[in-house]
Amino acid sequence: MSKNAFPARRLMRPGTLALALAAALATAEAPVARAQVNLPALGDSVSEDLDINAENRLGERIMMEIRQDPDYLDDPVLSDYIRSIWQPLVQAAQDAGYLEPDRARLFAWETFEVREKSINAFALPGGHVGVHLGLIAMTGSSDELASVLGHELTHVVQRHIARSMAAQKRQSMLSMAGMVLGLIAATHSRNVDAANAVVMGSQAAAIQSQLNFSREMEREADHIGLQLMERAGFASSGMAQMFQKLEASSRLNDSNQYPYLRSHPLTIERISDARLRMNDSPSHRPPSVAVHALMQARARVLMDTGEMSLRRLQQQAQPGSPAIDTARLGALYAGALASMKLREFEQARRIADSALSLAREHFADEAAAVRDLNLLNLEIEVAMNRPDQPLATALAPLAKDDSRPVLLARADAALAWQRAGDAAAPAEVRRAMEALQTWVTEHKNDTLAWQALSLCAEAQGLRLRSLRAAAEVAATQGDTAGAVDRFRTAQRLAKQDPNADYVEMAIIQSRLREMEAEKRREQDEDRN
Repeated sequence: MSKNAFPARRLMRPGTLALALAAALATAEAPVARAQVNLPALGDSVSEDLDINAENRLGERIMMEIRQDPDYLDDPVLSDYIRSIWQPLVQAAQDAGYLEPDRARLFAWETFEVREKSINAFALPGGHVGVHLGLIAMTGSSDELASVLGHELTHVVQRHIARSMAAQKRQSMLSMAGMVLGLIAATHSRNVDAANAVVMGSQAAAIQSQLNFSREMEREADHIGLQLMERAGFASSGMAQMFQKLEASSRLNDSNQYPYLRSHPLTIERISDARLRMNDSPSHRPPSVAVHALMQARARVLMDTGEMSLRRLQQQAQPGSPAIDTARLGALYAGALASMKLREFEQARRIADSALSLAREHFADEAAAVRDLNLLNLEIEVAMNRPDQPLATALAPLAKDDSRPVLLARADAALAWQRAGDAAAPAEVRRAMEALQTWVTEHKNDTLAWQALSLCAEAQGLRLRSLRAAAEVAATQGDTAGAVDRFRTAQRLAKQDPNADYVEMAIIQSRLREMEAEKRREQDEDRN
């Protein structure tokens, strides 16, 4: 999909935003009295001080800025994998009674990737959790990744951010949002010294008074996160293994690559506690050793697309290694993806074929691994750059898969073949458009799906539907003004067309009213 179709403003790096948010929260965490040790239970006074609607709005305002950053990433394949771990954890929180129905329904419960090499993950208000690609590349199993996601989920379900802010009751949610957005503006000005001064000053003011408070929150996140892991079917050993890996790696060479350890201090007590609570129960999730190796490899490629890094990954995939293991499978997959990024398509094809052969021969018990190797943009991307190959042949490996990555890949392929003049492409574009329309009905905040729907509708000559989908793209990105402008344009177009679809016109009118109301609310908040 063309990156220029929906350009994003360059604001700041999400890693910087996470640091700015942490600094802002640290300022809010500085109470007049000594921080309490016994954390409030759900339903305590924190709910009265900072209601979940306000917390949700704060999360939306922060995400509005993050989504416009070029290092914000929604890679369909990686996102699909992370959500396959995240959603069972969220369900476990509901089943265990940690997550009441109102918040389960209101919060986004969204994960997203950040194009950063550093080892980090962070939770934001409203159920948003960011995962750095460096963390995915560093974890050795889905259980280890689940331990981090379970920890971050606990920060949300136990309302640790709201608790911190409640410690200083004069600090409202909206002024909190203003503080975060002010830090974003400081960074956007390129005045790094000024931004760092704000961050470091607020951290220094709060560090002593909040040390015990933060440790108590970390212990709670560990304890409940471990419970959620086990309830969701992941092996509890994943948390202890993750702690051991973080401890060993950071001790040998930190080099600022482990911000997770600074925002989540790894103490001897935390490591010991995780080992004591760990049991011998294995993971009850479907086998995922090979699949996780593929995701590690994909993260390594996406987090650094410079030519030198891609050449190194390509070289590691060359013949010569006698090993037949997940590391070799990952190396082959990374090499194929790197070759794609370098636009060396025949090389990509050869390495991808080797990866497929290895998976089918040695990882036959993991059917998902073979499936994923077919859909992870290898077969389809290579085929899209071979105009001599018919569209039907390129799409054949994806015929029985209706997952989000495949839905988007089929749309991309159909559009590419239509541009190339394939006679079968227009019908496939229409099928992709209809499938996307069904998808967004259930997944209203899926930016990539709305983008693909807009492009497919435009290719079909359905200008009204294309404009409406483009308006929804702006809405999902938090660009309320842009959404209003596009809905108004669609409304004018509908009025000029006597054959305009009545249902589409009604939807546009309804969404325009909603977006105009949202724009007024945002303006009121900004004035206040």
